[in-house]
Amino acid sequence: MANFQDSYLSGGNIDFIEGLYARYLEDPSSVDPSWRELFERNDGAGRPIFNKTLIEPPAPVVPGKDGGKGEKGNKAAAAVALASQTAPTVAFEQDMKLQARVDQAISAFRLRGHLRARLDPLGRPRPSLDHVADVGMVDDKHFSSSEQEQLVESFSVFPEARVKLKELLGRLRRTYTGAIGVEFMQMLDSARRRWLMKRMEFTENRTAFSVDEQRHILTRLSYAEGFENFLHTKFIGAKRFALDGGEALVPMLDAMLEVGGGLGLKEVVIGMAHRGRLNVLTNILGKKPDQIFSEFEGPQDPKQHMGRGDVKYHMGFSSDHATRGGKSIHLSLAFNPSHLEAVDPVVEGRVRAKQDRSGDTERTKVMPLLIHGDAAFIGQGVVAETLNMAGLEGYKTGGTVHVVINNQVGFTTDPSDSRSSIYSTALAQMLDVPVFHVNGDDPEACVHVGRLAAEYRQTFKSDVVIDLVCYRRYGHNEGDDPSFTQPAMYEIIRKHPTVRTLYAQQLAQQARIPAEESEAIKQHCMQEFDAALLRARAESQFKEPNALEGLWQPYKGGAHKSAPPTTTAVDKETLRAALKKLAEVPEGFNVHRDVERTVLKKRQGMLQSEELQWSEGESLAYATLLSEGYAIRISGQDSERGTFSHRHAVLHDVKTGDNFVPLRQFPTGKARFEVFNSPLSEMGVLGFEYGYSLDVPDGLTIWEAQFGDFANGAQIIIDQFIAAGESKWRRLSGLTLLLPHGYEGQGPEHSSARLERFLSLSAEDNIQVVYPTTPAQIFHLLRRQVLRPLRKPLVIMSPKSLLRRPEATSKLEELATGTFQEVILDKVNPAGVTRLLLCSGKVYYDLVKARDERKDESIAIVRVEQLFPFPFDELAGLVAKMPKLTELLWVQEEPRNSGAWHFMFPRLHDLASARGQNPLKVGYIGRAEAASPATGFPQTHNLEQQLIVEEAILRGTKNGR
Repeated sequence: MANFQDSYLSGGNIDFIEGLYARYLEDPSSVDPSWRELFERNDGAGRPIFNKTLIEPPAPVVPGKDGGKGEKGNKAAAAVALASQTAPTVAFEQDMKLQARVDQAISAFRLRGHLRARLDPLGRPRPSLDHVADVGMVDDKHFSSSEQEQLVESFSVFPEARVKLKELLGRLRRTYTGAIGVEFMQMLDSARRRWLMKRMEFTENRTAFSVDEQRHILTRLSYAEGFENFLHTKFIGAKRFALDGGEALVPMLDAMLEVGGGLGLKEVVIGMAHRGRLNVLTNILGKKPDQIFSEFEGPQDPKQHMGRGDVKYHMGFSSDHATRGGKSIHLSLAFNPSHLEAVDPVVEGRVRAKQDRSGDTERTKVMPLLIHGDAAFIGQGVVAETLNMAGLEGYKTGGTVHVVINNQVGFTTDPSDSRSSIYSTALAQMLDVPVFHVNGDDPEACVHVGRLAAEYRQTFKSDVVIDLVCYRRYGHNEGDDPSFTQPAMYEIIRKHPTVRTLYAQQLAQQARIPAEESEAIKQHCMQEFDAALLRARAESQFKEPNALEGLWQPYKGGAHKSAPPTTTAVDKETLRAALKKLAEVPEGFNVHRDVERTVLKKRQGMLQSEELQWSEGESLAYATLLSEGYAIRISGQDSERGTFSHRHAVLHDVKTGDNFVPLRQFPTGKARFEVFNSPLSEMGVLGFEYGYSLDVPDGLTIWEAQFGDFANGAQIIIDQFIAAGESKWRRLSGLTLLLPHGYEGQGPEHSSARLERFLSLSAEDNIQVVYPTTPAQIFHLLRRQVLRPLRKPLVIMSPKSLLRRPEATSKLEELATGTFQEVILDKVNPAGVTRLLLCSGKVYYDLVKARDERKDESIAIVRVEQLFPFPFDELAGLVAKMPKLTELLWVQEEPRNSGAWHFMFPRLHDLASARGQNPLKVGYIGRAEAASPATGFPQTHNLEQQLIVEEAILRGTKNGR
């Protein structure tokens, strides 16, 4: 007998032997007599008996699928060992060798079958993948014709125990190398693998559709194709980013909703870029073609829309979708810009907010659906950021269905130039999820995959990815010629029939649906579109996006001044009671000694002094809002503790590791307090929180940057959503950004939150940009953000050194009686003021200290706490009270080309002009222009800061104008 180590009966085939042994235990007659004899001879003790003459016997216990700890694994190991001692006949040995190769082939089909799948509807050969291990085992040549006639174990591919090899291989090929290729064997979760295996192998990865179901698929395809053809002929030259070539997306999405509705799905939030968007709007969400055609025609009065609105393939929509199974699913297509994939985290945030609001803790009622482009999915970093959040406690949504519309070209770039991986979906391998690749010219395969993906998501609360391999029949935007860059590809496309045509021919050949009926369905679709165009041209159906409905009815956008006065003060005793709670921990909770000293005992002392620092002003704002029934969510890198150790919203027991969240003592009603340390991501997390704010108008949603300049990584979300959402899409948001800002000599990277960028985005009262300097100010500001009905994003230049600066404190009385002050006037007699210094932020404390040391009452220092909307009237009133005023100066820490100076310059001139007589000198005091935000040397920083203060207090505008 051959050495056991070289035998096909070695431990490497333990899965095969273990499977046989499991069947033997259930029914001994179900296994081959030769194997039954081996199992019967096993002593049952699970102790392998080895031939003592073997030089290198195998390990005494061969691990089974249960990790080697169970009886089954040991007995299978014993069977292997026993087989090593037995001198079988040559025929038996050959049978075992063949079965071992079959075992390997089955595994190869499951693992590598997708590499041989026929995925390209254009029929082009796939790149050679012969270098990939095991891929050759799925080819015909792996087994001889005589071998294919033999009976072999089927390993659950068939319900039958033994089948002819050729029948087994045929079924495996139809399952794994046909129009569907599946990557799933890399998944670590064996339960999910087995679930998928059963669903795919017992059905050959297909659905046996009834004629009615096939007619429904054909009808969906006819509407999808007809819509694009209609636009192509009626609106010649107009950009539409068509779905031509990928029409199977429509019946696929329809199938997902049908299955999802039957599994408890109540709502789907969809995010997608422009490719196919109009088609999805009309054929999935049910937006009337009349309205879309009117959008192509444009508004009747362009003057009413000057500077507003967005292109039609960026617009969102919502509707109630009725499934054929009698379920109703609310669909929302999120508004999005042309920045591909930027909408992904926004959708995730919206879904999480809806789940939190409705108590959908199982996360089966609301689902995110993201539709990507192939080049964008692999090329855009925000996709990785979004995928990474999928399993995190603060951001999980119970699984996203990702559909990649794979045009096999990115604008003009070939896949070989846009990715280093075989598939554009390779990024999804970072998650333990399946990836389905499906040929877009096989609509029944697409529908089958859509059903399977929806069932998988609802069953396992996990992401799932579908790679819809199709093509783009026209250029990127129908206006360019793709044959410039892909001539061979587009020569094939030019001759290639549409998917609807191919499917109609298939159904006719199969005697399922006659050609005449297919043509009648097509003509009916075109008649509907013709009638819709006539209605649109007879009376325009152009409409502004729906806004301020449902949850948003009590809130408003528009002008800042239109907001009614809001009381933000809180009774002093209520504040004292809240502060006392914030200074205590449960009995037996072992708090860190430094936290006890710097947080708890400090707060206990504040109950006596009634003098608060920033942390207490912020925390009391949260506590009082929670007690009034408002939900609060904070996320960001290190937000639980706070980057500068000021917040400590979550306390950790140093002995047990248990957590205590003091602010969770305050919520009433449906209010809740949540704070999450986010992943090291800015664009993804900020997009998520923006999306969350869209569905929680009655709460406070906060994103905190670790340092203010980290917002750079989220600039797309800031520019396209936060700053422009109201103007483009009439979408309001009360999202609050905390961006630590201030020059303390920490170098270029951690000084500036780029205030100038937010001010350059400020127009039409779109956002609020503030730079508060006291605990009372942050208290009233955060409460104002929730309590008044105006909903605008709030950008706060939050402090670093001011968190604990002795001068930057507030009396408890200021929280009990005051309000947020957009402008804070220095306490000097305005009648004697000749020089007025306007500033924002911590530079105020340096200026007032130097001025008071000189006891110069001719200098007034005014803090502009709200930079935008600009408080012109308040400042003009102050200037009017200063008859001797000659100089109006802006003082800032930032370089001249940064900070607020360029924003303030024209406004200071307006203030000077408003005075009328005695024109004022307007000037700037601050750092010189610089390419970098700050110096990297503390000594240089200190010198620069000193020069700014001296120039402002001693020399005025000598060098600053």
